[in-house]
Amino acid sequence: MQAMILAAGRGERMRPLTDHTPKPLLPAGGKPLIVHHIERLVVAGLRKIVINHAHLGHRIEAALGDGSRWGAELRYSPEVRALETGGGIFKALPLLGRGPFLVVNGDIWTDLEFVRLRLSDGLLAHLVLVDNPPHHPEGDFALANGRLSTQDTPRYTYSGIGIYHPDLFRGCSGGAFPLAPLLRAAMERGLVSGEHYAGRWLDIGTPERLQALDRMLKRGDS
Repeated sequence: MQAMILAAGRGERMRPLTDHTPKPLLPAGGKPLIVHHIERLVVAGLRKIVINHAHLGHRIEAALGDGSRWGAELRYSPEVRALETGGGIFKALPLLGRGPFLVVNGDIWTDLEFVRLRLSDGLLAHLVLVDNPPHHPEGDFALANGRLSTQDTPRYTYSGIGIYHPDLFRGCSGGAFPLAPLLRAAMERGLVSGEHYAGRWLDIGTPERLQALDRMLKRGDS
């Protein structure tokens, strides 16, 4: 299985930090956010990693190179303008192969062990859910008997970590489009599984949350 790190976001809420540095390269605990992901993916045996980028994308490629220093094989999917999550993944499909692939948002941090994630045969996606953070109290999806839905309760927050089958994007065309409608349609057909992760997970969407992660990692609390 290959992996993809979503790194094309502009990071408006992180300004002015992201005016000259792409959000995935902002440091926490002495290393860029995206490097934490690369290292965990390599530990999980996921060495072939695709990274999409838009805002200041050339700086991401210059900083990470081919990934060999971490034992990874990095490839890039540049976007002239950010294509949203769905469009970004769809554009990168030729780099990701024909089988299921792992996708992780570049602006989160977690201690989840990626190696244990699987997509069962016949399903289109498997999502990792977490407890609702204070900034997203209503959650996203409900989880019952290993399947996700948009109607039931309680609802949990999508972590930004999931495994997708290329067939989820069947019928899509190029351009910018969100991922959520594809997932909701697949959920209505019972084709999206999920799990609740109770370990450490942080959405690094503001400078304050970045500072909190930096303090945590420097304390060695990881």
